[in-house]
Amino acid sequence: MPANTLLAALTRAGIGPRRRMAAAIMGGVVTVNGEVVSDLRHPVNLERDRVSIEGRSVELRPPPPLYLMLHKPAGVVCTVSDERARRTVLDILPAEYRGMRLYPVGRLDKDSTGLLLLTNDGRLAHRLAHPRFGQEREYLVQIDSRLAVGERRRLERGIELEDGLTSTAVVREVSTRPPYSYSVTIHQGRKRQVRRMFAATGHRVLVLKRIRLGPLALGALGEGQVRELSAAEAGELCRNTGPG
Repeated sequence: MPANTLLAALTRAGIGPRRRMAAAIMGGVVTVNGEVVSDLRHPVNLERDRVSIEGRSVELRPPPPLYLMLHKPAGVVCTVSDERARRTVLDILPAEYRGMRLYPVGRLDKDSTGLLLLTNDGRLAHRLAHPRFGQEREYLVQIDSRLAVGERRRLERGIELEDGLTSTAVVREVSTRPPYSYSVTIHQGRKRQVRRMFAATGHRVLVLKRIRLGPLALGALGEGQVRELSAAEAGELCRNTGPG
């Protein structure tokens, strides 16, 4: 079997998110055939080489890809574990999906609801989350008061936040989805970005719900419910992230 780089092999095998795997390698806790390796691009053979993280053997051959859509409820955090013992998205999955090395793609803050993708496909997760691929994210928001024309234009042109200028956005008024008053579509996934964008215009987001990620729409999936993506949806999602 052709050699893979160590970082790519760990990510594709669903061992953990790409950033965490890179930190483990550079932190000196990953061994290949008993030797510590700190080079992210160290070649490994999926069939022959033995890889361990912190002394625990890991299986490099990737499991069959699985893609789940979850309608995340409020009060649940988008991590696989939480040091404060809060409920995580893995805690609310049906029993048959637990222990399958699933990881959330991107994040919704604890108070937000809506579409969250979970997968064991580390490469796809990386491409969906990376700003270079510009995946659209659409949200419904309820804010504390109506946007002025100038405030809406600021949101659409891009707003300077503490971590840089946001990309252009599409902001539309909605009247048929109470309690929501606006739809916002962005191409980035910074931490609490939508809330911070509105705060920069002097408005507080009261309720926030993500209804679309790239070609995937939340649709009628109920809060707290989960479903596997169809083959067509998974294929479209993969095509939407480009080649490779």
